[in-house]
Amino acid sequence: MSALPFADTQDFNDAERGFVAALSPGVIKAADGRVVWDNDAYDFLNQDCPDTAHPSLWRQGQLCAKQGLFEVTDGIYQVRGFDLSNMTLVEGKHGVVVIDPLISVECAEAALAFYREHRGDRPVTGLIYTHSHGDHFGGARGVLPEGSEDGVPIIAPEGFLEHAVSENVYAGNAMTRRAMFMYGDQLPKGPAGQIGCGLGMTTSTGSVSLIAPTVDITHTGQEQRIDGVHMIFQLTPGTEAPAEMNFLFPDRRALCLAENATHNMHNVLTLRGALVRDARVWARYLDEAIDYFAGGFDLSFASHHWPTWGADNVVEYLSTQRDLYAYLHDQTLRMLNEGLTGPEIAEALRLPPALENAWHARGYYGSLNHNVKAIYQRYLGWFDGNPAHLWEHPPAEQAARYVESMGGVEQTLTTARGYVAAGDPRFAATLLNHVVFAEPDHRAAREELAGVYDQLGAGAENGTWRNFYLSAATELRHGAAPASLSLGDPEMMMALTVEQLLDSIAIRVDGPRAWDEHLVIDIELTDERRRYRILLRNGVLTHRGAPLDRKADGEAGLTLTLTKPALLGLIANGDTAGVDHDGDLAVLDRLRALLTTPDPGFDIVTP
Repeated sequence: MSALPFADTQDFNDAERGFVAALSPGVIKAADGRVVWDNDAYDFLNQDCPDTAHPSLWRQGQLCAKQGLFEVTDGIYQVRGFDLSNMTLVEGKHGVVVIDPLISVECAEAALAFYREHRGDRPVTGLIYTHSHGDHFGGARGVLPEGSEDGVPIIAPEGFLEHAVSENVYAGNAMTRRAMFMYGDQLPKGPAGQIGCGLGMTTSTGSVSLIAPTVDITHTGQEQRIDGVHMIFQLTPGTEAPAEMNFLFPDRRALCLAENATHNMHNVLTLRGALVRDARVWARYLDEAIDYFAGGFDLSFASHHWPTWGADNVVEYLSTQRDLYAYLHDQTLRMLNEGLTGPEIAEALRLPPALENAWHARGYYGSLNHNVKAIYQRYLGWFDGNPAHLWEHPPAEQAARYVESMGGVEQTLTTARGYVAAGDPRFAATLLNHVVFAEPDHRAAREELAGVYDQLGAGAENGTWRNFYLSAATELRHGAAPASLSLGDPEMMMALTVEQLLDSIAIRVDGPRAWDEHLVIDIELTDERRRYRILLRNGVLTHRGAPLDRKADGEAGLTLTLTKPALLGLIANGDTAGVDHDGDLAVLDRLRALLTTPDPGFDIVTP
């Protein structure tokens, strides 16, 4: 820790550069008075770092907590500290182009209003989504209220809509539950609690929306003009998101790096879960950006953190970020080809000093340890080749056998305490976790494990690791809490294609209960002029689309004639308004009876 360059204050200078004004109080509320964002809760970061936090993560929290309106360069402004992400505003001839409208409608509305308070009541003349993660599109209706989007170009990288909605639907329940741990959703803000997540402070908890793009960026070199604002795009799929792009404002000599280069090591695989990202491709696109935009920029900014000024500084910054992901990728591949497993590589691999001592390469959000395991997973999967790990018992059954083998609960507790006293909380957590999974109602074991998680959280430099440990301790002591952010907004669901809507039903079918059912349903969508045949057999629901004027093969037990909005209402709550049918409606009831509803508060730290 002493080797880190704490005397270097350039990041603080950059994070404060161009400051115009701060929101006071730094609190944003929903229409019903509920607080959806409270940046003032982080005022405690003005203190010196206590022993309940890692000094490097504390420093990152101090930087990320700076909020307000900032001038990046002439005609480009950022609102920072109004949500996990930044909103960037680029002034055009007649209005303003908004880049990444935060997570929540309420926060985006407040950010735009704050900008207008200081720069004038400019209309929104364009909206850009840099990539397909919710903190970069969820507040869309806060900048373009219902009905105001007509004639406003909405730009996104190719594949944006598919990835934006599928990530939040197919595995959305599990991701949302795990995200509560990742961002410390239920933790108190304070020196012993949540102090940020490295990428920003936390996620807002307002309404999530989505307006479909009207302009796709399909290739590098594509140029667009909105309201006189000239942009040149670089498509970067498979980097930080499956659909993402960088772009240059040549007239402002400013380079937007989306979330491909931020002031921390990013995730190759997030702790909440996602598709594993390709660190090799990530590094290559960063290198391409240096070369493709060479000579065209004097500064860079991103969808998180603060800008970097000076062409040479930007090149050095991008080069170091490139080397970071390339080193992680190449060295993991070298070591896995020598026979090491993911955990072994994660324990052995160390970054070169030039990367290890670069503040923007520190593992505040992603970490070297879990990124190495992600790269291993991308190439070799979950199995490490050791047959002892091929068919292990599930956690609760395995835990019971461990505890029995060690002489019972009390002996295991005693052994675990010995590891705590010896300064090895990592293995103490392993033993205590076995006790809790073997006897989840054992209060002493739960408290012992919670205390170990407190200790591990206090020592974590990575913000999401800290939040996971402390959230686990909270749930062991007080039980699970419901999620405060819902991704089931009707507009988000409307953005799904019909195929994705039907997929969302298929993944809820209780297979064993559906083994002996055989159902055929035709859905005729009058507004899309297409027919979708749903077939349930062998516990599997499949679907096939065709033009409405093509004759269907065979008879269906039920034919529904409706529009896509009516289909959404039927799926969401069984509403049959606007639905015509031919055949037996009981077929629909038989299908509904086979669908499960996932628990948004499923157990994580207990079986």
